[in-house]
Amino acid sequence: MKKTLFILTLALAFVSCKDFKDGVKDGYNDAKAEAEATQKEGVKLYALDGGTVQVNMLEIFSQDTTYQGQSKTFADAFYIIEHPKGRMLWDAGLAEGLVGQDPFTTPDGAFTVSRKDSVVSQLKALNLTPEDFDFIALSHTHFDHSGSASKFADATWLVQTAEYDFITSEEQKQGDNYAAIAALTNVKKLNGEYDVFGDGTVIIKSMPGHTPGHQALFLKLENAGNILLAGDLYHFQENRDNKGVPSFNYDVDATLKSMDLFEAFAKETNADVYIQHSADDFNRLPKYPKYLD
Repeated sequence: MKKTLFILTLALAFVSCKDFKDGVKDGYNDAKAEAEATQKEGVKLYALDGGTVQVNMLEIFSQDTTYQGQSKTFADAFYIIEHPKGRMLWDAGLAEGLVGQDPFTTPDGAFTVSRKDSVVSQLKALNLTPEDFDFIALSHTHFDHSGSASKFADATWLVQTAEYDFITSEEQKQGDNYAAIAALTNVKKLNGEYDVFGDGTVIIKSMPGHTPGHQALFLKLENAGNILLAGDLYHFQENRDNKGVPSFNYDVDATLKSMDLFEAFAKETNADVYIQHSADDFNRLPKYPKYLD
């Protein structure tokens, strides 16, 4: 991007001298318009299908018996963020091994998960590969958000230090959640808010509680305005309305504090909040256009 702007600047200088010498300004105006268009390139977000999570025991998404006997189907998206300076993946959906298999129910019966199409297959349809991504960032390292992360081993993993220390602990190394991120060895550890491209358009927000280093994502988008991807701070709209905290959250007090900070930031930035497990919110987001030939 910097190289392009430098070349355009030289072109402007050259064309300016020539045009004024010849009394013709068309070349200068064309070069100026191209330079301005380059500088105005916006950030775009697209949602892809990371699978489906059928919650069979919705009561685990509260600290009491609020949802006793209820079930709910969650969307499980992953996201492509296109920036003039690079490309980032946010979350990675469920594991690729589920594709082509019957739905799988966890041993405790709480979840039934399925996936129709893989990350690699969906990217291939867009003439993209995992190697085309500069960054991968996960809202957190639970299986439904990190399942296919290993495909992006060449990208830089943007992760809160607390989350990294948690998922790479000896205890976590015995489980599937660790296996999903084990290949991500190009790591940039974060300690709080992080401006990915340095221009305020893609900002990772530290929102601990669901896991030790849970994070949300703020975007200033060309195609959708200001939005906030909530990660698993909330799982469905009623969770948000009632500040419901799942029984399995790492830290209840930290979760409630993060909710307050999140809502204050959403109001401050006039951001549209997207609950990532909401099928309605998933359907509101623009899907990746198939124009990358």
